[in-house]
Amino acid sequence: MDNNDVLRRMRYAFELNDAAMSQVFALGGVQPAPNTIRLWLKKDVDPEYVLISDFNLAAFLNGFIISRRGKKEEPQSVPESHLSNNLIIRKIKIALDLKDDDILQILELAGMKISRHELSALFRNPAQMQYRECKDQLLRNFVKGLQLKYREKKA
Repeated sequence: MDNNDVLRRMRYAFELNDAAMSQVFALGGVQPAPNTIRLWLKKDVDPEYVLISDFNLAAFLNGFIISRRGKKEEPQSVPESHLSNNLIIRKIKIALDLKDDDILQILELAGMKISRHELSALFRNPAQMQYRECKDQLLRNFVKGLQLKYREKKA
């Protein structure tokens, strides 16, 4: 799953308009031009499509955390230059203050069942033997479940 898909699906799930997207990016320490955000949101078959970097998506997710949880008194974290699917899920988990049961329920909404042990392996240190890399299918289902849960609330 590429970064643009994550950005598009987050925008849809949480009904973020252009102004809200710019604000979230600003909270994350990056201020892309509004036109640039629109190019990131285009489908990959569109000739104007531009790939969003890991750094910019990390800034968006950091801004999403701040917008949902509030700003900390500590210095703002610097966006990562490399994002993994595990880190994307972790940042969304932090932003929405999700517990393990919440994540399992979100995945079930999307039609995917995993065990609590498999889930905890996603959040372990990569150097640990029990660490498990998050595959694209799991991330795709997680974001799909977010859409079903959070868009359904407003309907």
